[in-house]
This record gives sequence, C-alpha cells and structure tokens, in this order.
Amino acid sequence: MSYYVYLLASGKHGTLYLGVTNDLVRRCYEHRTKAAPGFSSRYGIDKLVWFEIYDDVVSAITREKQLKKWRRDWKVRLIEEENPDWVDLTLGISH
Repeated sequence: MSYYVYLLASGKHGTLYLGVTNDLVRRCYEHRTKAAPGFSSRYGIDKLVWFEIYDDVVSAITREKQLKKWRRDWKVRLIEEENPDWVDLTLGISH
C-alpha cells in the first residue's frame, strides 16, 4: 500500500494545508467537496499542488511532521520546484 504526504492550496501563494493519506484521490475529493467541516473547507483549500509517495505509514507520518515544522517560504519553494505554476495535480492522479 502507498501513503501520500500532500499539500493543498486555495490558489497560487494562497493558504496551505498539509496532510497524509493512503488514498490521495479520495482525500482530494473530500477536500474539494467540503465533505468534512474544518480548516480546508473554511478557507477553500482544494487544489493539490504537491505530493510525495511512501511505501510505509511511519515514513509518511514522519515526513508530514517534519514538513509541519517548516516555515511557509520553505513549503512554497518545495511546491515551486516541481509545480512552479501551482497547477492543480488532481486530474493527473484520478483513477
């Protein structure tokens, strides 16, 4: 099974949300449809702008905890290294 650490954004240089999941397509759908009340639905954070894949849950959670400590500008640089235009990556991962 794969695990994903991901960053969502409300738009280019907008509000960021960092999470971890074992089903990235489902989780992005939940964010997009505001299925659960919370931070991402309150701030309209629904664009997948960055993700990494891990083979085990411990590695994924460790990476998520590491990134949660990062400054915002470091996260922005991480996104822009692979996705300089902040394109929503959801379409590229859909089943």
